[in-house]
Amino acid sequence: MSTNIAESFQFSGKGSEYFRIWIVNLALTLITLGIYSAWAKVRRLQYFYRHTSLGGSSFDYHGDPKAILKGRIIAVALLLIYNVAGHVDPIWGLVAFVVLLIVLPWLIQRSLQFKLHNSSYRGLRFSFGGSTGQAYKNFLLWPLAGYFTLGLLMPLAHQRIKAYQHGSSRYGTEPFLFSARLKQFYSIYLKMLGFILLIVLAGVAVASISGVFAMLPNTAAGPQSQQKMMGIGIMIALGFYFLAFLFIGPWFSARTQNLVWNHTALGENPLSSNVRARGLFALYLSNFIAIILTLGLFKPFADIRLARYRLEHLAMHPQRALDEISAGPSQATSATGQESADLFDFDISF
Repeated sequence: MSTNIAESFQFSGKGSEYFRIWIVNLALTLITLGIYSAWAKVRRLQYFYRHTSLGGSSFDYHGDPKAILKGRIIAVALLLIYNVAGHVDPIWGLVAFVVLLIVLPWLIQRSLQFKLHNSSYRGLRFSFGGSTGQAYKNFLLWPLAGYFTLGLLMPLAHQRIKAYQHGSSRYGTEPFLFSARLKQFYSIYLKMLGFILLIVLAGVAVASISGVFAMLPNTAAGPQSQQKMMGIGIMIALGFYFLAFLFIGPWFSARTQNLVWNHTALGENPLSSNVRARGLFALYLSNFIAIILTLGLFKPFADIRLARYRLEHLAMHPQRALDEISAGPSQATSATGQESADLFDFDISF
């Protein structure tokens, strides 16, 4: 049955509840020298998944901590090999870096398989069917092309990565579809470049005007007053730079999240996102200030606030009942890829 009514995602997590999980996870991870981190990750993801719901039903996470721990051990071993090789001989370090670069797309592919295979909704698992060849093209070839063209092809790399990630995912037997076009990614990147140029020019203008006023002849103002005026002008310019560049991150994140999810559909059911840049900026800024003032203890509350904001601005527009979708074939996957991707700080989630 077709309907135009949007089903918004709901998040019921509470900072006080998650704080207890977070503090215990942190303590046990420190006591066990990091071994408990695999169990901590499962507890954290299960809390966020189980407090995320759509149409009255919640999601769930089924990752095995032992499998995750094995993946982390392998990932740590790879990183140690790279660091040791670099200290022994720069040539060997370069060889180790190239080997890791070659292995990375396979690790990311396995990461996506593991993450989706262990995620479920209404008892039905997700899955990822992207090929290894496509992983190498999207996570190695296109990013390298973007790097060697000084960023000119980076929007192309971004578009290809999201098309691979979303277009190769399934819920049961129902495929996800991705339709965002390349020019839409270029539009966001070009606007961001324009903002950066405007910020740089505005900062230079503020500093220049302050310098000019400081150098104007003034019988009441001596050299010390002029230096003070120039210092104030520089501080104003630096503060302007800080706030402006702090806003660019949330702006880019909001625009890309909206672009990606507004062009993603689960079969006949399109999704939509309406995250606002200024809302995300206010959230980032207030979280940052609160974390600093509490010496890090506000971190779990910040995570809850951010998850709620992102999820509750995401919706599905059902054209077909989700319970009509049948289960797909199960995939046996390894945690190695996911944990290695996490260790090397390669975040491809939106």
